[in-house]
Amino acid sequence: MTYQSIGIIAVAVMIIINSDIFRKTKSIHKIPALKNYRAFLIGIFVYYITDILWGFLDDLRYMPLLYTDTVIYFIAMAMVVVLWSEFVIAYLNHKNVFRKILLYSGRAFLVLAIVVIAINIFNPIVFWFDENGDYQTGWARYLTLAIQVTMFSLTSLYACYIAVKTKGKEKMRHITIAALGVVMVFFIAIQVHYPLLPLYSIGCMIGTCLLHSFVIEDEKQEYWRELDEAYTREQQRRAELGEAKRKAYTDPLTGVKSKSAYIEIESELDSRIAGGKVTALAIAIFDINDLKVVNDTKGHEEGDKFIKSGCMLICNHFKHSPVFRIGGDEFIAIIEGRDYENRDEIKSAFEKAILKNMRTHDVVVSIGMTEYNKEHDRTVGDIFGRADKLMYSNKQVLKDIAKGGNNPDN
Repeated sequence: MTYQSIGIIAVAVMIIINSDIFRKTKSIHKIPALKNYRAFLIGIFVYYITDILWGFLDDLRYMPLLYTDTVIYFIAMAMVVVLWSEFVIAYLNHKNVFRKILLYSGRAFLVLAIVVIAINIFNPIVFWFDENGDYQTGWARYLTLAIQVTMFSLTSLYACYIAVKTKGKEKMRHITIAALGVVMVFFIAIQVHYPLLPLYSIGCMIGTCLLHSFVIEDEKQEYWRELDEAYTREQQRRAELGEAKRKAYTDPLTGVKSKSAYIEIESELDSRIAGGKVTALAIAIFDINDLKVVNDTKGHEEGDKFIKSGCMLICNHFKHSPVFRIGGDEFIAIIEGRDYENRDEIKSAFEKAILKNMRTHDVVVSIGMTEYNKEHDRTVGDIFGRADKLMYSNKQVLKDIAKGGNNPDN
């Protein structure tokens, strides 16, 4: 039981520390050569199982199954070497001659191992069991172990060669890969002298723990760090875009929405109208009277103050409606909701305020307001056209009052 207990512990350790690899969780999907690494772990897992079964079957002395398991055991060992070399090649990802040599050498070794094991069935050159059921080894076993030592040594040298060209954590990961090869060479060398000890399993367990701690976990941490940095950059980009959009959609002089914002909401309203989703909508168009006179006589600074005063007058009455400055002295309000329900009262109050301003020689704003008519209006432009005409009519009325010196209250 002592022999197989090492394999059982190794299986438990592998499953625990590599559960996310086997379950293919999203936290590891960016690890380089992940498929090769998973295949390597599966190869080791198969080897562990054959090693565990070997211990049980040897205790039971059930020779037919023990022989079969030993055959699979040797093939699994060769497969581990091949899968390891392919992972190293894929992970380091450097195209050169040495890479090809390592790749084809590994596959050639697997073919050789299968051929040797096949020959062993007829002519025991790798292993056999004597008349007492004791395990015996032949020269071919030492040959396969020597080739494995060579393959692990080559992967270590290759990883060291690449590590020299890298820096920081990447260099550390490459050195760790080289260290696994050294660990395996060490335990294989001892295994040569003690064939009945589970030293290969111990080497695999220590090696995979090194990989998990210094390569896989480091790759995952780097991935999450990059993801966090990318998220931070995206948030910053969105904030910058939001600020840029806010500036683009805000009139710098008055603080109300800009013409760009109006163009966007006009497009949205057109879509709603086309979809039959608009029932209660009105548009009010405003134009500040005599702005040119103010600019020409008092200067543009006073003209700007004049525009701000007119805008404030509009916003104070249409409190629940978005107001847009769409021209130098032209504004528009999109009236829905509460303001739509009270539109007549709001318009009446606005007109009274204008008449009062005419008496006090304050800012005068013309207004034209009309509602959406589902029978005739296909776009916001249709409503805008009627409101614009009403605004110019109101503007003329106010000018006539001013020219005639008529009392605005009449």
